[in-house]
Amino acid sequence: MEKIALITGSKGGIGSAITSQLVKDGYRVIATHSTGKRECAQKWFEVNKFTSDQVRLFELDVTDTQQCAERLRQLLEDEGTVDVVINNAGITKDGVFKKMTAQSWKDVIDTNLNSVFNVTQPLFAPMCEKGGGRVINISSVNGIKGQFGQTNYSAAKAGMIGFTKALAAEGARSGVTVNAVAPGYTMTPMVEMMKPETLDFIKGQIPMGRLAASDEIAKAVSFLISDAGAYITGETLSVNGGLHMQ
Repeated sequence: MEKIALITGSKGGIGSAITSQLVKDGYRVIATHSTGKRECAQKWFEVNKFTSDQVRLFELDVTDTQQCAERLRQLLEDEGTVDVVINNAGITKDGVFKKMTAQSWKDVIDTNLNSVFNVTQPLFAPMCEKGGGRVINISSVNGIKGQFGQTNYSAAKAGMIGFTKALAAEGARSGVTVNAVAPGYTMTPMVEMMKPETLDFIKGQIPMGRLAASDEIAKAVSFLISDAGAYITGETLSVNGGLHMQ
């Protein structure tokens, strides 16, 4: 029986890699996109050569609690089930805390952390009722170690890890695992636009001497949602090349 995975932030570098990996793994992927961004999402769909059997574009404002509840309830009626939830939506609005605006704080917390509640809450109970499911939260190395100029981002990504541990305890007896993946610096199209000297400096801080490839993050997700990862829950899998070790 075909399994269904929903992923937020599907169009980004890591999101695209996860979507492609899940398609290879045989999942039907529900790829969310922001309100009013259908044309952009359709272009992404076509560039990646997905088919409608593989990927369904799904408009969703992950910061809107009521919309998520209503739209995801309808999605369950349409698809019958959602087996995997991958919370990958995220933004940055960096700045030193002394100068950070309340809006920059709120926007990052809403998109990166509150979205995890908004998207997971309507789907978690049905997973428990059917006796199985996977939730994966894409955190960050900076949610573990902190990062200068990213109090909002680091707080949100750390919050995802706390959420992961607590929800894992609730889902375990029902066969629902909840884990986080914490990427380090990853070679996405946005990162590729950095100045070469900036990239060289970043690589110099990483023991392995390079950035992660997006598909390395995707394969970590693939492992955690597979049968091989069935006995892992409440964990954070760091994929950072040794940048930060615990």
